[in-house]
Amino acid sequence: MEEIVLNARTREIKGKQACRRLRQEGFVPAVIYGKDEEPLNLECEKKDLLKVLHTRAGENVVLKLKISKNREEFNRTALVKEVQHDPLKGEVLHVDFNHISLTQLIKVEIPVEAKGESKGVKEGGVLEHILWQVEVECLPTQIPEKIDARVDALEIGDSIHVKDLIPPPGVKILTDPEMAVICVEPPKVEKPAEEKAEEEVAEPEVIREKAAPPEEEKKEKPSE
Repeated sequence: MEEIVLNARTREIKGKQACRRLRQEGFVPAVIYGKDEEPLNLECEKKDLLKVLHTRAGENVVLKLKISKNREEFNRTALVKEVQHDPLKGEVLHVDFNHISLTQLIKVEIPVEAKGESKGVKEGGVLEHILWQVEVECLPTQIPEKIDARVDALEIGDSIHVKDLIPPPGVKILTDPEMAVICVEPPKVEKPAEEKAEEEVAEPEVIREKAAPPEEEKKEKPSE
């Protein structure tokens, strides 16, 4: 496993205004959580953090956090727990890390990638990718970048379910095995315009109520 190092330092200041100033200075506020540990407020340089998040492992990258506190330094092995983005600009606003042990099993979400070209698609079918991620359990050192789903043998009407996926050694898939991951749908045939016209149902005629007669006409005529 490649060791990815991210430098960070403890953060004493809190609050929206303080975090906004940090971002303006090129830093991202963060917190690291751990079992039976007090959360620790951190800050790290934005450019370094973005490099880490854009590795092939994405947010499942196992990090060695080198944390500076009062001129002292200590390390924490961590996973990215959550990344908060600005909904308009897409910029990273805040990051939560999880302090982990390399010898304890963890649960993470892994992408599923379709591989190959199915027989059904060659015959005009449409490949539908239904489930894009599965939850797995493994050691941090065994987290796969993705799980491949071979679609070569799929014909029109066939499906791949979670139970059909083959995870790497040491990785256990926790997602419901009966969930569909990928299927090949029949080609969509457009009906001729004439046939569509025949199928159209004519709008029912709207029966309008007759207008009430003028008030004068409502009065009874005098008897002759």
